[in-house]
Amino acid sequence: MQKPAMTVAELDRFLEKEFPQYYHRDSGVAIEDAWHHGCRVRQAYRETFIRPGGTISGPTMMALADFAMYVAVLASIGPVPLAVTTNFNVNFLRRPAQRDLIAEAKLMKLGKRLAVGEVTVCSEGLEGPVAHVTATYSIPARHLP
Repeated sequence: MQKPAMTVAELDRFLEKEFPQYYHRDSGVAIEDAWHHGCRVRQAYRETFIRPGGTISGPTMMALADFAMYVAVLASIGPVPLAVTTNFNVNFLRRPAQRDLIAEAKLMKLGKRLAVGEVTVCSEGLEGPVAHVTATYSIPARHLP
């Protein structure tokens, strides 16, 4: 198994510097683990995530899934702030519980210019995913793996 290009501590420092608007101490977002071609991240539950009907909003789950993909890419190729989402498809599978969300990303293909992956989002402690995402990231030419 290949060693990740960035450790969790390195990812934390990089993201706090490059994306302080999303990744900061009070965001409730945490990187739990990162490996070459994948990661697991958490979004702490907040009542502000609830939409009418008592469910966690789709944008909350989508933001976490996109973040997980970005972390998986960084863990695989190193610090590349200009890697960007070029495609994102989400299937909401079941109503999420009012608890933390866990997202696990796995890169299915890591090429010279594109990374393609999938993310499974779950409610902490419950079986079965609440959302499934496929996404593609564009990798800038100067940061080829």
